[in-house]
Amino acid sequence: MRRRRTSVRPAALAALLVLPLATACGGGSTNEGKDTTTLTVLAAASLTDVFQQAKAAYEKEHPGVAVKFSFAGSQELAAQVRQGVPADALVTADTKTMDALAKETGEPAVIAKNRLTIATAPGNPKHLKGLSDLAKSDLKVVLAAPEVPVGRYGKQILDRQHVTVKPVSQEPNVRAVLSKVSLGEADAGLVYVTDATAAKGRVGTVAVPDAQNAVAAYPAATLKGSRHAAEADGFVKWLRGDEARGLLTAAGFQRP
Repeated sequence: MRRRRTSVRPAALAALLVLPLATACGGGSTNEGKDTTTLTVLAAASLTDVFQQAKAAYEKEHPGVAVKFSFAGSQELAAQVRQGVPADALVTADTKTMDALAKETGEPAVIAKNRLTIATAPGNPKHLKGLSDLAKSDLKVVLAAPEVPVGRYGKQILDRQHVTVKPVSQEPNVRAVLSKVSLGEADAGLVYVTDATAAKGRVGTVAVPDAQNAVAAYPAATLKGSRHAAEADGFVKWLRGDEARGLLTAAGFQRP
């Protein structure tokens, strides 16, 4: 007996092909994450730890917004802004870098301040007492590069005390300086107080008196190229509020 061939008409075939697609895209899965706005915030490396806390607090209060941080030295962040890297807000570790980007940002506002300290190996085995000790020839000192805010602040306070330091390396951001000291690749380095606090147990510190120190200001601003201007503006305003200020103060930053 011959078997009868069954043919599928074009309309039926189209229906069969569409059915799996409709099934895969159907249900509530199509709207999952659709109403969430992701903000990209370029932020100074010294804000790494406290901004992770800020992210959790902000997203809890604003369930429709997710915050994604990109941390680097302020000079690197400025280069990214000039290159047109997609981002919504910027927070630098100095006003000089922010002011140079005035055409790219909204009105900046300082959200916190910071000071410098000398980071040493735990227990301060070299028995450093102050800035003048950093000039010792047998001491391996690491500093941030002069174009980095913390490197510029460091140069200012050393110059004012007439201390000449020949660093074994100049790093692209404060976290790199801290890493060199904590790994034993350097005996000492100039970092922010907050970074040394975050690395408690991995480094020791020698305080720099206020009269010899420099104050770092952290301005925050929206970026004019943001695709989420309203949400970016809301986040920057939140950074100036009481909750964010409390997190920053708890992390060792000073009030603006």
